[in-house]
Amino acid sequence: MKLFYFPGACSIGIHILLEEIGAPYEKHMLHLREGAQHKPDYIALNPKAKVPALVRDDGHVITEFPAIAYYLGNAFPAAKLFPADLDGQVRILETMEYIAATVHMQGFTRVFRASNFTDDPAKEDTVKAQGLAIAEKGLEVLDMKLGENTYVNGVFSIADVALFYVEFWYTARMGKTLPKGLARHWHAMNARASVQAVLKDEGFAG
Repeated sequence: MKLFYFPGACSIGIHILLEEIGAPYEKHMLHLREGAQHKPDYIALNPKAKVPALVRDDGHVITEFPAIAYYLGNAFPAAKLFPADLDGQVRILETMEYIAATVHMQGFTRVFRASNFTDDPAKEDTVKAQGLAIAEKGLEVLDMKLGENTYVNGVFSIADVALFYVEFWYTARMGKTLPKGLARHWHAMNARASVQAVLKDEGFAG
């Protein structure tokens, strides 16, 4: 398998999953700030011009965080990243969809890429404030859903790496404090060997 990623992007979650699985894979870092995602060779691979992208051993390309996570969770059952019971599966998919579609795309994208939402530079601070409000509301919802659990479904799963990447943005990138439950989740994630290895590899620790 081949992972196309950028350090600290949402692809960090897929990077962690691959470490958890333990199957051989290659890493290909895209220099997004230099526009590598728009180069013809990558566009031929992923016309969406973003990360993550995963190339399977059979050459099939999978894009979109939830889809890649779902594939990995099911393709490598020995890693026990996706539950067998329907209720657990639904909880995990519901959480990942909310993180990707709302907390990430509607919230954090406004914070980090305000110019995508307005042509007027004078309005960018307003866009960022709106994004932060959406992101923080989303984190509150996720904190409530987590309850007293350490992990989303009680045990580590593909949903936890999605939650990790928005926690990472909120804490490491923005220097903010997570709600109590998410802070517990963040601490547990950072204690995992896979997370420590990925943070070091992507230049955020060690």
